[in-house]
Amino acid sequence: MSDQPTAPSAQSTAQQGATGSNQPELIPAPFTGDEQGDDLDGTDNDSALGDDAASSTNSLTASILEYRTIKGRTYHSEKHESKYFAPNDEQQMHSQDITHHYLTIMLDDKLFLAPVKDDMEASKVLDVGTGTGADVGDQYPKAEVTGTDLSPTQPLWVPPNVKFEIDDCTKEWTWPSNTFDFIHIRYLFGAIADWTALFRQAFRCCKPGGWVQSCECDVVMCSDDDSIKEDSVINTFWNPLWKELGKKLGLSFQVLEERLQNKGFEEAGFVDITEVNYKLPIGGWPLDPKLAEIGTLTLLTMINDLEGYTLVPWNIVHGESTPGYQETLAYLRKELRSKSVHAYMKVRYVYGRKPENA
Repeated sequence: MSDQPTAPSAQSTAQQGATGSNQPELIPAPFTGDEQGDDLDGTDNDSALGDDAASSTNSLTASILEYRTIKGRTYHSEKHESKYFAPNDEQQMHSQDITHHYLTIMLDDKLFLAPVKDDMEASKVLDVGTGTGADVGDQYPKAEVTGTDLSPTQPLWVPPNVKFEIDDCTKEWTWPSNTFDFIHIRYLFGAIADWTALFRQAFRCCKPGGWVQSCECDVVMCSDDDSIKEDSVINTFWNPLWKELGKKLGLSFQVLEERLQNKGFEEAGFVDITEVNYKLPIGGWPLDPKLAEIGTLTLLTMINDLEGYTLVPWNIVHGESTPGYQETLAYLRKELRSKSVHAYMKVRYVYGRKPENA
């Protein structure tokens, strides 16, 4: 096991443009009751969630639907070279939907921070790694929205101004230069080996004067009050898991710590680069009501599919036949639910503009 990765500071200085956060200070609420007071009950599959159903672009053929299956969970087709660590099945899609919800609350019910036109009339928008989402098309009916992902996980009904394409964003993008007014990229950690190459593709496909925004999360958990103990499962299993996984896959899960978004935007040629940082609490322990709601949803995201997030990483780092996986997850769930553990992760938004003369 490696030592715990060092998390970046909550506020860092961008090399270009502005940096900051509108977030209230993350302070635990006064603790009362059972030290292990659960925010949630149940296993990963929480019943409260309900039952919802050389070119980079591929047509929707049977080969794309030939998913890999690992211990009953499905993963993106082997037709893609990308071996993304998370599943693409319904249980994971529930977690992605909850993630979208807590990020929207974090941004005060906005979908993004980049200063695009209010109604985006006649704008072309690209949503990279869209998951199940069609919200941009819903909120901006005058925009033409293209959503991309490795699997066809989108709902059957979408707004008429939205279309989806099966696409691997690590390949050469097939859209012509200067196509999109706004490109939205979110939560690609664990999928990208070369962030500068990704943002150079976005720069080429963005229109002069258009904007690109990236939102990423460092999944290493922190606490400001030392409530994550040195011998905790968070510290001995969860945090080292992602650093070791990154080494084995040849990519980084410390996107914020290594400032990969910022460096990529700068090297791609964007201007007016702005960085906004947030702390993402895990559990309903914060004193601030909004942060407590976000934390409760973040915990729900994780508890809903802790196995989905960790199964492939465990197999890669520790070996599929190594015992103790389910026992480790049980201890981790207990720590995450504990009101006495004030854990959080860090989220960073970076956005920039393509120069008019580019």
